Amino acid sequence: MDQLWAPWRHTFLTRKRARRCVFCAAKRGGADRLRRVVARGRDAFALLNLYPYTNGHLLVAPYRHVGTLEQLTDEEWTELGRLTRRLVTRVRVALRPHGFNIGVNLGRVAGAGIPGHLHLHIVPRWQGDTNFMPVVSGTRILSQSLDRLYALLTSRTP
Repeated sequence: MDQLWAPWRHTFLTRKRARRCVFCAAKRGGADRLRRVVARGRDAFALLNLYPYTNGHLLVAPYRHVGTLEQLTDEEWTELGRLTRRLVTRVRVALRPHGFNIGVNLGRVAGAGIPGHLHLHIVPRWQGDTNFMPVVSGTRILSQSLDRLYALLTSRTP
C-alpha cells in the first residue's frame, strides 16, 4: 500500500482548541507572515486557510467579530466583496485554477468551523481536483506549501 506523507496535518489533529478567535488574533497588524494574512482592506482582511480544501484556499473576514450577515455594516459587506474580487484575480493569475467556489457557512450545522466570526471562503478549483483520493482514502493532495503560497500571493499586485 502506498503512503502519503502529510506531517502538517498532525498539528490540526493534536492541537488544543483555540480559546480565542483565530480571526481576531490575525486581524492585528505586525505579524501578517506568521498569521498568513495575504491582504488587508479598511474593514476586512484575508488569510490563508491553514487546513485548506485545495491549494490557494483563502478566508476573507471583517475585522469586527460578528457571526451573522445581519450584523455586518454596509461598509463591511462592500469591503468583503471588494477584497474577494481582488483576491480571486490574484489567485487566478498566480495559480490558474479552472474555477472557484466562493461561499459563507453560517452556523456550525452549515459547516462553519468558526461560527462566531463570519468569513467567506475562496476555494480555487481544477478539473479533476476531486478525484478518487478524498472518496477512497479521505486524503486531499495539496501541491504547494503554505509558505510558498503565501510568498506567491503576497508578491502579486492585482
